[in-house]
Amino acid sequence: MDHESRAAVRRLALVLLFGGAASPAFAHTIEGAGGFAAGFAHPLLGPDHLVAMVAVGLWGAFLGPPAIVLLPITFPLVMALGGVIGIAGLPLPATETAIALSAIVLGLMVALAARPPLWLAALTVGAFAIFHGYAHGRELPDDANAVAFAAGFVIATGLLHLTGIAFGLLTRWPAGRIAVRAAGGGIALVGIGYLGGLL
Repeated sequence: MDHESRAAVRRLALVLLFGGAASPAFAHTIEGAGGFAAGFAHPLLGPDHLVAMVAVGLWGAFLGPPAIVLLPITFPLVMALGGVIGIAGLPLPATETAIALSAIVLGLMVALAARPPLWLAALTVGAFAIFHGYAHGRELPDDANAVAFAAGFVIATGLLHLTGIAFGLLTRWPAGRIAVRAAGGGIALVGIGYLGGLL
C-alpha cells in the first residue's frame, strides 16, 4: 500500500474517531433504550448487516485508492438517507431481501476479485446502503431520539468498514489475498443463508 493510500485510511479513521468522540453531544439520550447506544449496537447485533458492512471495507481495500476511501464514505452517507426514509415511515418494498442480496453481491465482489468502474462500485454500495439505513430507521424505538440513534448506527457502520479495510489490507501478500477472497465467499454464504430464511 503506497503512502497516499495509508494517509487516506488514516484520515478516514480520524474522521470516525472524532465522530465517535463527538457523541457525548447526545448525552441526554445515551442512557435511554433508543438513544446513541442503541443505534450504535444495532448494526453489530444483526449478522446480515454486520457482514455486508465489513464487505464494503474489504472491497474498498481490494480495489485500492480511491475506492478504499470512497466506498466506506458512500455507504454511511447514503445509509443515513435510508434511515430518514425509515424513520418517516415511508414504504420501501423488499427491504430484508435487499439486505440479504447486499451480503451476497458484496461478498461475491470480493470473492471474485471484481474490479468494476469506480462509479459502478459506488452505485452498488449506495443502492444497498439505502435498504440497510431504512431497516435501522424503521426499528427506531418510539421513545428514541432519532438524531442520536442515527448517529450511533452511522458511526458503528463506519467502524465496521474500518474493520473490513484493516483485514482487506492483507491483499498486499498472496496468502492475504486468498484470505480476503475467502472472507468474501463466507460473507456471500451468510447472505445466502439469510435469504433462504426469508423465502
